[in-house]
Amino acid sequence: MDVAARIEASLADAVLLAEAAGAPPRLAAAMRHAVFPKGARIRPRLTLAVAAACGDDRPALASAAAAAVELLHCASLVHDDMPCFDDAETRRGKPSVHRSFGVPLAVLAGDALIILAFQTLARVAPCAPERLGTILGAVGDGVGVPFGIVAGQAWECETQVDLSEYQRQKTGALFAAACVAGAAAAGHAEPEAWRLLGDRLGEAYQVADDLRDAVEDEASLGKPVGRDAALGRPSAVAVFGLDGAVARLRQLSEAAVAAIPPCPGQAMLRALMLQEAQRLVPRKLASVA
Repeated sequence: MDVAARIEASLADAVLLAEAAGAPPRLAAAMRHAVFPKGARIRPRLTLAVAAACGDDRPALASAAAAAVELLHCASLVHDDMPCFDDAETRRGKPSVHRSFGVPLAVLAGDALIILAFQTLARVAPCAPERLGTILGAVGDGVGVPFGIVAGQAWECETQVDLSEYQRQKTGALFAAACVAGAAAAGHAEPEAWRLLGDRLGEAYQVADDLRDAVEDEASLGKPVGRDAALGRPSAVAVFGLDGAVARLRQLSEAAVAAIPPCPGQAMLRALMLQEAQRLVPRKLASVA
């Protein structure tokens, strides 16, 4: 099974739990709406790439970790799109969850997806219980406090914001969790050594997202654009300008590749990261990079 199919199968299996007999059907439908059809699946692909580079000797555990990371990401998008934050009408080319199901069910669907991530990990605990604690810690840190997605989102409520901290927490934290969880699932001796790769790659991805928000259109992105400027949110483009943000993206991408720890698949992972770095630059700005 290839990586994409492996991720989709793991997510489909996880979401089925919400569709059990006797469960509220509209909540299950809202959760499914949030997870499918797929987005880029960058975070779970990163989890499985790191696991593969480290040997991937417990594939069921790595697949569950990848699914958990993506479920948390989907939950964050549901909450981020709501009226109290972005008030986004679309996500991945279709109406956002709160537009399709209403605000109350959107809140519940996002909350349920967070819990489902941990339920997904618990279901595979018997295959390598000695590794689960590290994975749970990494995933929890990626979404919670003091430096996870929740903290990153909370920076939007502050009057003074450190752009690097905002990007590291809102986006980088879950990338770091994806890397640490992938390494831990595969039994790497020092999973925390992978955190820096995730931090750098996640911050690079956020800079790329800021660039896309500034130069792309809604049809190509599948979500509203120009929201950073409209909402006065911290943005690499606002701080560095377009050329400066592209240069910052290149710097972070190079730092991410340099941060890959020694492992059996280091060369393979390095090549994959370089390819991903090229893909992050919006096509309209590729000549600047």
